[in-house]
Amino acid sequence: MDKINIAVVGLGFGGGFAGLYKYHPNVASVGICDLDAAKARQTADTFGINKIYGDYDEVLSDRALDAVHLVTPIPLHEEQTVMALKAGKHCACTVPMALSLAGLQRITGAVRKTGKRFMMMETTLYTYQFFYIQNMIKSGEMGRIQFMRGSHYQDMRNWPDYWIGLPPMHYATHAIAPMVALSGSRISRVHCFGSGVIENPQQPKDNKARAASFPVECAIFDFENGMKAEATRSLFETARTYQEGLFVYGSKASFEWGFADGDDPYVTTAFPPEEGRRGGTDSVKRVKMPEYLEYIPKELWPHARSGAHFDPQNPQESMKKGFGSGHHGSHPHLVHEFVTSVIEDRRPHIDEVLAANITAAGICAHESALRSGEAVTVPVF
Repeated sequence: MDKINIAVVGLGFGGGFAGLYKYHPNVASVGICDLDAAKARQTADTFGINKIYGDYDEVLSDRALDAVHLVTPIPLHEEQTVMALKAGKHCACTVPMALSLAGLQRITGAVRKTGKRFMMMETTLYTYQFFYIQNMIKSGEMGRIQFMRGSHYQDMRNWPDYWIGLPPMHYATHAIAPMVALSGSRISRVHCFGSGVIENPQQPKDNKARAASFPVECAIFDFENGMKAEATRSLFETARTYQEGLFVYGSKASFEWGFADGDDPYVTTAFPPEEGRRGGTDSVKRVKMPEYLEYIPKELWPHARSGAHFDPQNPQESMKKGFGSGHHGSHPHLVHEFVTSVIEDRRPHIDEVLAANITAAGICAHESALRSGEAVTVPVF
């Protein structure tokens, strides 16, 4: 196989991904599916896509399709992923993988039973910043990693109803994933505390999710290899400008995210103490991130430029301008990894095992917060 046929399901945030698949040299055809017929037609016209599916059942019944990419509401991820795998399709799905440990087990079981590929499309593992840190580590510039911290601050007012009542750590993959990937290990245990008071708590309309107990949750994660890391997540009633941050502290150098999500990061380099001086010296610099276009096909380069428009508070607008620039240029890299994993018949980097650990760490963190910080073991998948 040197080309695949794929369908993108969910075209709000997903519309931009449809365009990236359209231009990927190893994609033969792209179909799209959305319950909003006008949105589907707009996406088709924007990218010259000929195939529009009326509903998800029609997608699953199309034997010509090799794969699906789900960009649908969070409560649907578990069931739709399992359905895709059982229908014989490779499946990519936006985050989080599922909302319960049982849901994660269902998906990992379906992957192993069907032999199909699953990839969680975690943006933070393909950003300019993540690649930069990876290179610092590989080159030895950072030295030994001593500690890591992740953050995700975002105001979810006026977002779709399924966000109402969502515990912050149930959608903490953007804060947790980079730390797991960089650690070379897995999270085995977590202590988490909830902080603050939600003045006007709301119960989800579908009544399937537990109402959020706290506006902010902060967790300390214990890794199997002895590494420790911290992540903070806020969703509601917390005044903080948007940030999906990553902070990595090494023995020789450290990387710290800028204050706002789009700010240039800081790199601190440590030097030995000068004679007669207590403590070492250091230098701090702001760093412009490279674009790492060499990691993806040239056909996607025009859609991966860092200066293109992307508004994280209104991600559905990413289809209109600079649709591939979303989340610090990660979208083209995600598409390329999923497509090539199918073509090469190999596990994608963010496979069901890595995805389950990242997602389960957040689910277990919320359970710990409900128990006033009691340690919760993260199961192995």
